[in-house]
Amino acid sequence: MIKILLTGSTGFIGSKLSCELNNRGYDVVSAVRKKTQQMNESHVAVGELHGNTNFLAVLSGVHTVIHLAAKAHIKEDQLANSAAEFAKCNTDATITLAKQAISSGAKRFIFISSIGVNGSDNTQPFTCDDASNPTEAYAVSKHHAEIKLQQLAKETGLEVVIIRPPLVYGKGAPGNFGKLVKLAEKNLPLPLGAINNQRSFVAVDNLIDLIITCIEHPNAANKTFLVSDDENISTSDLLKQLTLAAGKKPLLLPVPVAFLRFIAGCAGKKDHIDKLANSLTVDIEFTKKTLNWTPPVALKDGLSRCFK
Repeated sequence: MIKILLTGSTGFIGSKLSCELNNRGYDVVSAVRKKTQQMNESHVAVGELHGNTNFLAVLSGVHTVIHLAAKAHIKEDQLANSAAEFAKCNTDATITLAKQAISSGAKRFIFISSIGVNGSDNTQPFTCDDASNPTEAYAVSKHHAEIKLQQLAKETGLEVVIIRPPLVYGKGAPGNFGKLVKLAEKNLPLPLGAINNQRSFVAVDNLIDLIITCIEHPNAANKTFLVSDDENISTSDLLKQLTLAAGKKPLLLPVPVAFLRFIAGCAGKKDHIDKLANSLTVDIEFTKKTLNWTPPVALKDGLSRCFK
């Protein structure tokens, strides 16, 4: 039985991944910041994530590390030092974990990075061969972790697998997708019916299936994979499908995007419209061919699962 160390097991993705790993017969131990009464002996507290975190207590006998834990948001009082805050958790702690995993005899390290390493928008789908172009501090910290992990792989023989997902969605998803789900449930008239962009998303079940595929697949070692549902959709159509999945009739008004940008700019919120209206797509042909893998859940089914 392969023993897995999972970080981030209490989060949106990690909690579902932990269940699926157990269902598939893996021996899973979880490194958590703080242990609660609801957790069992498979959860071990390691404290806050930084360059001096001690993971050794949870690495004994571990074959594969799946590193999901990360800092994705910065508190308002930390904004001035956001790059350092992201680096401490997303870069320094990652490399500390990898080095301790090597010393404990782990063979493979699966790092969940971000499509933000490629960039924040595009006109042509990103591929795994594209030059990195992170534009936000979070993505920069992930990029730096990738570089250092790849160097460790060359120096030590640790098999490093990097996965860069776009926005991950599913029932209980936090962040921007969670906000879209709430909008769909409320079904208020929204001026978002004329956004004709294209975006890639990944259902949490598809991401989990790919992560588990990478645990043992021989072709996964020392590769970087992009992942998505292998279908693209505009923000307008996404909202329509979410509203239909919620059992309601979409009420989207076709307001021109240029007008939305102007109004948002006047309110100092132009970046909000950019995130809704810009395109960001990924090409996962390399992932599919290398791993003989296809996303098991179609986009439409994944959206429906958000309400079940």
